[in-house]
Amino acid sequence: MNDDFKPVLYLKENCPFCLKVRIFVLESGSADQVTVRDFSEGTEGETQVKSELSGHLDKVSFPAAQMAPGSFINESDDIIAKLETLSGKQAGQMAVYQNYVNGAFSLAMTLWRENAALKQAAASA
Repeated sequence: MNDDFKPVLYLKENCPFCLKVRIFVLESGSADQVTVRDFSEGTEGETQVKSELSGHLDKVSFPAAQMAPGSFINESDDIIAKLETLSGKQAGQMAVYQNYVNGAFSLAMTLWRENAALKQAAASA
């Protein structure tokens, strides 16, 4: 394994799951231990990232990370668990991270689930 390798995080702008990972990285002080590849939806950057990841993940979604050479994952909680090991910091002990997860993120997920249920009900009607 290459000792110079830094995990690569693929973070899409305006993605609540990506923001969760970004907040963890910033609050844990591990920004210098990772490489972040930011991109916006509908840009050439997104096309490049999706192409790069398509051979490594069953389904390309974001956030995604290459945690070791050739080892890719794409669930925010799985990425954060790996970053906890890397940084030696626990997400449960981080005030800003917890405020986001239990506040804005939780509300966004509740609204997303309600919207999905409404769409399903409308499609069934």
